Amino acid sequence: MKIKQISENIWSIRSWMIWLVIPVQVWVVVEEDGVTLVDAGLPKMAKGILGFIEQLNAGPLKRIVLTHGHADHVGAVEHIVKGKEVPVFAHAKEIPYAEGKILYPRRQKLEQNLPNGLTQSLYEVAGELQNVGALKPVYTPGHSPGHVVYYHELDDVLLAGDLFTTRNGKLHQPMPMFTGDMKQATESGISAINDIMPKQLEVCHGKTIDNPFDGITTYINQMGKTLKAKL
Repeated sequence: MKIKQISENIWSIRSWMIWLVIPVQVWVVVEEDGVTLVDAGLPKMAKGILGFIEQLNAGPLKRIVLTHGHADHVGAVEHIVKGKEVPVFAHAKEIPYAEGKILYPRRQKLEQNLPNGLTQSLYEVAGELQNVGALKPVYTPGHSPGHVVYYHELDDVLLAGDLFTTRNGKLHQPMPMFTGDMKQATESGISAINDIMPKQLEVCHGKTIDNPFDGITTYINQMGKTLKAKL
C-alpha cells in the first residue's frame, strides 16, 4: 500500500487490484473529533487502513462514509468496524443494492457487498444531504444508483469515488464495464465540477487532477456522443 498526504487534512491510502493492475484509493480525513474514512477499498486493505489511523495519532475512527457499494469500495468495511461502534453511511438509494436486495444495473446477479443493517442512510433534510463532519455529500448517480461524492470545503478537495477515472493527467469516463448508466454518470460528473469548482479532484482509480474545471470542456467534448445518446 502507498500512503500520501494530499491536502492539509486528507490522506490517501492506495492499493492495487492485482488482476487488473488498477489502483484503488481510499481517504482518511482528519476531523475535530477523530477521523473519517471515505470508502474502504479491498478486503486486504483493512489492516493497513487501521494501522495508518493508529499511526496518524489524530484520534479514533469516528465514521465511515461510502461513495457507493461496489465491492472494491466496501471490501474492508466489516473487518474495520468489527468490535467497534463506528457508523457506516451511504446514500439511501445505494444501500439495497449493496445489501444484495436489488440488482445493480447491467449486472447479472445480486451482490451482497455489505451485511444487512450495517449501513445507515446519509442524513437528508428537505431533499438536501447534510454534512458528515467536514465533508459535504453530493448525490451523483449514474455509475451506481446511489453514488455520492464528498467535498471538503476547507481544503477545497473533491473526493469523487468512481465519478471519473483519469488518463494522462486528464478527466476520463468511469469504467464502462462497471457503470450502470454512462449518460447519467457523465451528466453527474459535469454538474459536480461546474457547481463545486474544486481546486483538487481525487478519484478511486486514477491520479490527482488539479483545477478540474479547466478540463471540463474537453471532457464534455469527449463524452459528446454519450451525452446525446438515448439510453
